[in-house]
Amino acid sequence: MSISRTFIDFFLDREHVPTTGSTLIPRLGDPVLFTTSGMHPLTPYLEGEPHPLGRRLVGIQRCLRTTDLDEVGDPTHLTVFEMLGSWSLGDYGSNETLRWGYELLTTRFGLDPRRMYVTVFGGDEQVPLDQESLRTWQELGLPIELTTDDNWWSNGPTGPCGPDSEIFVWTGEGEPEGTPTTDDRWVEVWNHVMMRYRRHDDGSLEELKQQNIDTGLGLERLTMLLEGRPSVYETSLFEPWMRIVPKLWSLDERSQRIVIDHLRSSIVIVGDGVHPSNTGRGYVLRRLIRRLLTILWQNDESRSLSDLPIELFEHTLHHFHQGETVTLIRRILIDEEIRFSNLLDRGRKVLSHERFHKSLDDTDYEYLHETHGLPRELVDSLR
Repeated sequence: MSISRTFIDFFLDREHVPTTGSTLIPRLGDPVLFTTSGMHPLTPYLEGEPHPLGRRLVGIQRCLRTTDLDEVGDPTHLTVFEMLGSWSLGDYGSNETLRWGYELLTTRFGLDPRRMYVTVFGGDEQVPLDQESLRTWQELGLPIELTTDDNWWSNGPTGPCGPDSEIFVWTGEGEPEGTPTTDDRWVEVWNHVMMRYRRHDDGSLEELKQQNIDTGLGLERLTMLLEGRPSVYETSLFEPWMRIVPKLWSLDERSQRIVIDHLRSSIVIVGDGVHPSNTGRGYVLRRLIRRLLTILWQNDESRSLSDLPIELFEHTLHHFHQGETVTLIRRILIDEEIRFSNLLDRGRKVLSHERFHKSLDDTDYEYLHETHGLPRELVDSLR
């Protein structure tokens, strides 16, 4: 049975109802460009609106985050990823959700509790220590670290928020050591948010009439842990990417991961109906494509997205249950590559101007990027 199916079935047995949403595109009127978390489509219901499916929900949500873009290329961060989620809309509390989380990870997925560590909100001047979560973990016998900033979750500067408790798993060799905040071999896998407050524009907090639970468990990270792999890229989820791309293009490990992530993410974004443009969602897509092309062309300008076999497109669209045709998505990516290549040709002409024969300062780089669309790393590679 798949990881996703095991997760969903576990919560179905506990009277949760599966949700249907999964697209990266937020609901009409939402100010954000893309869905960034599993709770995002549920915001109105977390704020008290009755959900038509009831008060206990479970689902899988694909998400896109550009805030972690600089970390993509390390073993665990991705631009587009899938979040397994469970929600209580004014039903049960932190004791239930944490115990279920522990049970699912240890008895269903077989993770060793001796290789687990948890963090709990330690309190600040506005909100006290999360006593219920602390007591629950103490009864379950897991080591606990109290933090403040690292254990407060919000979806933005205002709106629903609250203390959270995160479950970490040791990925290092030998016996676990340190704590989640002192050793990055502790990898966060599941976050349980006690969504009890609303933050206002002035920073003040108001208790929500409806106390909620919002949890998010990263599918790719959990797969990495269960398969015993050193990175999410080496899991079964990234087959055939890791089989094909290294043979296609010779890249160092970090560059290879970024190229794979950005290509896979671009396919998913186009699969959800977004096309490259200079604004909004289309600009995020354009940045991803140009960033991966910049890396590809640093050592070999003959590399092209037309080299990619159809298998990679089919695999990604099938995994994310998207209906767009492979030929359309492939055409969109290659058209964007041609557009970027033409831009670079113009850029070389711009850089041939005597103004740029000197060492460039920040003003020069800003001008080249804002006026000609040339990213700093590409300017450096063209000089």
